[in-house]
Amino acid sequence: MRASSFLSIAAVVAALGMACTSTPSESPNGSGPSATEFELNEMPVAQLQEGMASGRYTSRRLVELYLQRIAQIDAAGPRLRSVIETNPDALSIADALDAERKARGPRGPLHGVPVLIKDNIDTGDRMLTTAGSLALVGAPAPRDAFVVERLRAAGVVLLGKTNLSEWANIRSTKSTSGWSARGGQVKNPYVLDRNPCGSSSGTGAAIAANLAAAGVGTETDGSIVCPSSVSALVGIKPTVGLVSRSGIIPIAHSQDTAGPMARTVTDAALLLNAMAGADQRDAATAAAPPAREDYTTALKADALQGARIGVARAQFFGYSAPADRLIEAAIAQMKAQGATIVDPADIATAARLDACEIEVLLYELKADLNAYLATRGAAAAGTLRDLIAFNERERSREMPYFGQELFVRAEAKGPLTSPEYLAAARLCRRLAGEQGIDAVMTMHRLDALVAPTLGPAWPTDLLNGDHILGASSTPTAVAGYPSITVPAGWAGELPVGMLFMGRAWSESRLIGLAFAFEQGTRHRRPPRFLPTIPFD
Repeated sequence: MRASSFLSIAAVVAALGMACTSTPSESPNGSGPSATEFELNEMPVAQLQEGMASGRYTSRRLVELYLQRIAQIDAAGPRLRSVIETNPDALSIADALDAERKARGPRGPLHGVPVLIKDNIDTGDRMLTTAGSLALVGAPAPRDAFVVERLRAAGVVLLGKTNLSEWANIRSTKSTSGWSARGGQVKNPYVLDRNPCGSSSGTGAAIAANLAAAGVGTETDGSIVCPSSVSALVGIKPTVGLVSRSGIIPIAHSQDTAGPMARTVTDAALLLNAMAGADQRDAATAAAPPAREDYTTALKADALQGARIGVARAQFFGYSAPADRLIEAAIAQMKAQGATIVDPADIATAARLDACEIEVLLYELKADLNAYLATRGAAAAGTLRDLIAFNERERSREMPYFGQELFVRAEAKGPLTSPEYLAAARLCRRLAGEQGIDAVMTMHRLDALVAPTLGPAWPTDLLNGDHILGASSTPTAVAGYPSITVPAGWAGELPVGMLFMGRAWSESRLIGLAFAFEQGTRHRRPPRFLPTIPFD
């Protein structure tokens, strides 16, 4: 980790007269709250708003408390390394929002609420946007991403940027999720030697550890739902086009999207309300339904009553006994809440998606990343070719554990007019959508499909890379359809999530089902920052 990564945090610590010497089992200087004690612990957005409305809190005080928490838990103590940079203007932004609340009242349910966003989302301020790479450190983003504009308009305080798998985990097949050259290795807050999953690893770890009220991640395939699952969070991967992608460092336009990550379905829905919207800079948003939805209207505890839920069993069970056991219990719970379970209801084409997906991603990575880098004016990386050369020059810092073979393969691809790309893109969309999710949902008249999001978190292994045995994110990712993961139970000290999958633009229905399941089970619990656990 470079010293400058926590420069803003260090300044806050000095201003508040704090010491950063705590460990998971002790408090700073041997006194004060421990890592598992925090005044705002697990406090939902509505309760934060009640506190500000009553005068118990101000937005400034919330920012101060979360910055203290970051200093104690992230920069010191367990050293989660989930926050790559704090916002040097957070306190002044909070002051302005407090004054506005006093003069005119709140803008809405997120007014004055501190939120963390992933470090591949542009902010036209004093924070950097680097995707975890040293190549973009000296080239500030020229303007806010559209989703950042939306959040600011809703009154959110951008507390800082979160660490991530560098370049959103598209650089190497041997990568370790949660590692970036700029930020180091993110730890899983539940068991520190376990992996936080990626690429939105920092957002997942930070929100699970109560370093902010909620967070924003991005996903191409699994990068919201995977870190949410292993950190006992709710993660929403929206339909591609519901949330603008302009100003977000891309992998592939056909699958990329930003989405909320939160400790409750309600908070995730509130954040999605603020993030969604049409953007002239992103043509995909024109395909969204013209009437904006209020996703909080879907939050009904009886939403599972009469719902038809299909179990996508053939491809997504069998790789993790703990995950299977927990999802079987979750299926029984949904049935007890009034759902009709169709089991199995398999996505027949799921096994055929991997080959065409990687082709599409590599072609689009070259085209989309080159277009994005042209907006940044980074001398070190104006193109993907430049970026590959930079990584070679800075091999000791950028590639100490794994290489960049996916970058090299992408650079060798032709333009998006190539027949090979066009054929792969058509095949992928057909297999995932028309012949996949749409076909099985139509056949069984389903409201949603469910499966384990993935198994419990694996030990972090920088030498050999990730040890993911299986996951269920690919069909909705390739189709561009929505999915939501929600905590489904515990494998000892490690959380496991269940993924709800649906057709395009079915966010409201999925949110309702996820909320009903959450209210009927309440599996979420905060981390204890255990150093390790015994192997079974």
